[in-house]
Amino acid sequence: MGLNEPASPAMRGRSALLTVDEMGRADRLAADYGHSGFELMRNAGAAIADAVRRRWSPRPVLVLAGPGNNGGDGFIAAERLLAAGWPVRVALLGRREALAGDAAEAARSWPGPVEPLGVEALGDARLVIDALFGAGLKRPVSGAALEAMEAARDLPLVAVDLPSGIAGDTGAVLGHAPCADLTVTFFRKKPGHLLLPGRLHCGEVEVADIGIPEAVLDEIGPSAFENGPDLWTLPFPGPESHKYTRGHAVVWGGAETTGAARLAARGAMRAGAGLVTVSAPDEAWPVYAASLPGALVVRRSAPKDFARLLEDARKNAVLVGPGAGLGGETVAAVEAACARAGGVVLDADALTAMAGRLPAGRGEDGLLTPHDGEFARLFSFDGDRLSRARAAAAASGWTVLLKGADSVIAAPDGRAAISANAPPWLATAGSGDVLAGMAVGLMAQGMAAFEAAAAATWLHGEAAEEFGPGLIAEDLPNMLPAVLRRMFAA
Repeated sequence: MGLNEPASPAMRGRSALLTVDEMGRADRLAADYGHSGFELMRNAGAAIADAVRRRWSPRPVLVLAGPGNNGGDGFIAAERLLAAGWPVRVALLGRREALAGDAAEAARSWPGPVEPLGVEALGDARLVIDALFGAGLKRPVSGAALEAMEAARDLPLVAVDLPSGIAGDTGAVLGHAPCADLTVTFFRKKPGHLLLPGRLHCGEVEVADIGIPEAVLDEIGPSAFENGPDLWTLPFPGPESHKYTRGHAVVWGGAETTGAARLAARGAMRAGAGLVTVSAPDEAWPVYAASLPGALVVRRSAPKDFARLLEDARKNAVLVGPGAGLGGETVAAVEAACARAGGVVLDADALTAMAGRLPAGRGEDGLLTPHDGEFARLFSFDGDRLSRARAAAAASGWTVLLKGADSVIAAPDGRAAISANAPPWLATAGSGDVLAGMAVGLMAQGMAAFEAAAAATWLHGEAAEEFGPGLIAEDLPNMLPAVLRRMFAA
């Protein structure tokens, strides 16, 4: 089949996401390598100042400084901008003499006055640096901090680590958060940079190297990642490849809503499956056969015909759900797919039909692709999207792709990936059917469920971006070749 080597630990490390606690641990571990907390703070403040200078011309800047290390970063940034000739003022939440540790040392390096935080501090400011709270905030922003941020809402704003009011681990808005033009974070992103609504408040996100050694990731062992090619490797056919070595995907077709399964079949073919068979009911067979010249369309007169079709072990990945309907035949199809070895993807109607009776998990061979409504019918977990997807995967034993503008892919072993490349054009009927087909096509080629789901989700977003406004689901498979050409040429 000619699979490329799996993504290396170093490659995965580039896409690692750190929780607030993990980032705190990274800071502490850096000290074991000889990098003090104040050194990291100096580097962070310098990175903020450099990012501002690259994007704006000199103008009056107001730094909103909090009472902790986020405020310390702000003091250093102010010092650097002032040294570069920018007019800078600092407004502090609290008293300067109450600062402690590295933040106090950073404040001592600031040569100018420190104003009390409030609306009146905005003055002539034409750019604001939000260094109030960062990622570790646990309660809603209030008081003078809230008033100052609301008053600054029409000014360009640079957030330090995360916009104040965004929870670093979940992306939730804690009462209020500004919408930044730029967010400068350090070493690695956090889930809150990618999960909605947090992502909408971050603007452009720049990850700055502040001197934390890459080796600390080995000790932390992050399990969440930003989805992208660093996380997986696509199947790449070699000179000896032929259609039978590239996998054989099967798509179960419904009798009435035939477009869904046909879209899925096209997604599987464009994703590289060597063969795709559609199991079509007698009454709809002509529709499938006429519209899918590149697929094998097999008649299905009774549920047992589908089980018989799957007796051929070369058919190594099966998709049930798009346009399937909610009747007993869909349940029988799921049971037949799960009764054999190989990959299984359950989507759409199959998820609803199996609510309360989901088959036992399949580890690396099983993928569920619910949107939020289907997820709620299958599982009762609450919380943010990352936590819910992980809990569902752990409880069910299936890899779970929780679809949305911030899709989360979670494996039963705790690994998770968050996708942030889905453009709004994907909000169109049938796009999820194409995604499910792409995933089963990749699983047919030997990718495990987690990697296949992550790759399919990312490719799906890139294909939609390639087309742009006016996208309909039928366009997605036709955009995949352009995306794949770029990847294989890299």
